[in-house]
Amino acid sequence: MATLALESFLPYRLNRLASVVSLKFRAVYGPHHDLTVPEWRVLATLAQFGTMTAKAIGAHSAMHKTKVSRAVRALEERRWLVRSRSELDRREEGLMLTAAGLRSYAEIVPRALAFEAALLAELGPHAAPLLTALKRMEAGLLDDAPRPERR
Repeated sequence: MATLALESFLPYRLNRLASVVSLKFRAVYGPHHDLTVPEWRVLATLAQFGTMTAKAIGAHSAMHKTKVSRAVRALEERRWLVRSRSELDRREEGLMLTAAGLRSYAEIVPRALAFEAALLAELGPHAAPLLTALKRMEAGLLDDAPRPERR
């Protein structure tokens, strides 16, 4: 029977790294703004793209709809987010940040960029090719379209 060492198994390493980075990054926005990870993702997604539906936010940020819903409710209670009914489909709501939500986001962004810069510095001169390879890998894994057969 074949065995593998988790310590050198790429999927395990990537998962551990993602967990640690997410936890460390929470120190950037959590203590100052008392945000959870899903709340931060909703805030950042809306700040980047403007008005979106909860479904679109979930798809973009890879979060389950219940996490998105709870985060939206929490941000709405803070008055950082407002809902608007879609004229095309009354079942859908557009979500957008308020001025207060945008101000909070603007306070977090410089710290977020500094956090990213520190991570990139750790990677050293190989950061750019590694990021390109990771983006390519992510796109390939997330692409649901059937791939043509190779001949």
